[in-house]
Amino acid sequence: MNWETLSLTQPTVVKMLTNSLRKDRLAHAYLFEGGRGSGKLEVAKVLTKSFFCENKMDEEPCLSCGDCKRIDSGNHPDVHIINTDSQSIKVDQIRHLKKEFSFRGVESKKKVYLVEEAEKMTIGAANSILKFLEEPEGEALAVLMTTQFHRIIKTIVSRSQVISFAPLAPEQLVDKLIGEGVSETDAKAVSQITYDLEEAIQLCQDNWIAQARNKVIQLVDEISMRPKHAFITVQEAWMPFFKEKQDMQLGLDLLMIWYRDILRLQINDDSQIVYIDQINKLQEYSLKLSQKKLGSNLQAVMNAKRRLDANTAPQLLMEQLLLRLQEG
Repeated sequence: MNWETLSLTQPTVVKMLTNSLRKDRLAHAYLFEGGRGSGKLEVAKVLTKSFFCENKMDEEPCLSCGDCKRIDSGNHPDVHIINTDSQSIKVDQIRHLKKEFSFRGVESKKKVYLVEEAEKMTIGAANSILKFLEEPEGEALAVLMTTQFHRIIKTIVSRSQVISFAPLAPEQLVDKLIGEGVSETDAKAVSQITYDLEEAIQLCQDNWIAQARNKVIQLVDEISMRPKHAFITVQEAWMPFFKEKQDMQLGLDLLMIWYRDILRLQINDDSQIVYIDQINKLQEYSLKLSQKKLGSNLQAVMNAKRRLDANTAPQLLMEQLLLRLQEG
């Protein structure tokens, strides 16, 4: 991983940091904020390599020297990473880190610390880290990372350079999910309902997203071919699967994507089709449904999503939605 590859997903972030490296104007503390999977840790590690690498070409680390290799393997003596599997980062962890930073670097005067999930710092830990942020010692670099910027205390924000990471574009998310072993059909579907890589992976676990897609396809078939039976399908198949309110919202999202795919076919924009394994069925529906009816269906699903947020009873909401979808 280097700046060139990272610029494909986070061009603005990379430009800011490489400009600072080129001009030798790195801040002593950064706060990287953005969704999971947006590349915060990867950028932090490449920044660390650039900070230590003696053989870098302009801002690009060589990736082959001892410093670069040990940063990659996680055993560089002057790079310290704080992460936690628990609910919080406690003051003792920060005190240990500060003790490490009170010593001279093992191999140089430089030291780096990376704090993942910085929002998990207790008040004591956050206050403890402030002293370093206010009075950094020697050539030291701190990178704090968070997915919940609003939970970081204002004094830390004011003493750090905040860099915001853009969410992954759907096509980038699809590529990452396929790299994780997710099928292209599931990856395309989930990329339309979340920008968060971790959430996307969770939705694909236990074939949840594949089953959800099947429920949508089953429902639209019933609406078209056996409209009266659709109400039974909602009761016996849809409601038991989409039990929670959040799950129901995702189901409605997938239903909206189905109608949007048909509309895309009608306007010859099939490169953006999400239900790629259902192309024949989508073409069949595109001949049956007018653009006016598709627009009406999309509006009906959006209204259902709003009403679900307003705590309308899910069963009643779905039955009323079916009536709208079956109209005209």
